[in-house]
Amino acid sequence: MRIFDTKTAPTPRRVRIFLAEKGIEMEYVQIDLQKGENLSPEMRAKNPIGKIPVLELDDGTCISESDAICTYFEALHPEPPLMGRTPLEKGVIAQWARQVEFGLFMQVGMCFQHSTGYFKDRMNPIPEWGAEAGKNASKFLHLLNKRLATLDYVAGDSFSIADITALCAIDFARVVNIRIDEKQTALQQWYNKVSSRPSAKA
Repeated sequence: MRIFDTKTAPTPRRVRIFLAEKGIEMEYVQIDLQKGENLSPEMRAKNPIGKIPVLELDDGTCISESDAICTYFEALHPEPPLMGRTPLEKGVIAQWARQVEFGLFMQVGMCFQHSTGYFKDRMNPIPEWGAEAGKNASKFLHLLNKRLATLDYVAGDSFSIADITALCAIDFARVVNIRIDEKQTALQQWYNKVSSRPSAKA
């Protein structure tokens, strides 16, 4: 079993943190995104859309998409739970994981891709969309600050995959100069807490 990974990318980092929280050791194979190694015929055979990360099982089965990989390991190793125990917990965590994904993580990603031109050899960057995505990400940080004023973690009382996604998004957002505002004290307190977890170094 191994995971095709890129150390500098935020999406694979979500899986690394998730597995670190579970205490699961893994073989990681580094793929250079800038050189387009993820688009090679070998990698396309593992994931037709050419995205990273990809989990390759011992029998050759491949699972892509970070959420899908985390779901697989959550089923194999339910402790500690990062996607909830009860039906209610599972629903609330899934809800917030999805909202953080679309409202923050993807907006930061679109800001990076369209503002920097990092992948201009394989896509058409639209700077105006990059700027708008950056504004959307900043707005979501304000929403998170309000929510975390009364909660310990994004989805409630316990650390979950929603926190992992938010942490990875906020850390990567520095590349496009999006940061926690000094007035967002609840968000900063949460960030200090989750970024100090040993898994955050994964």
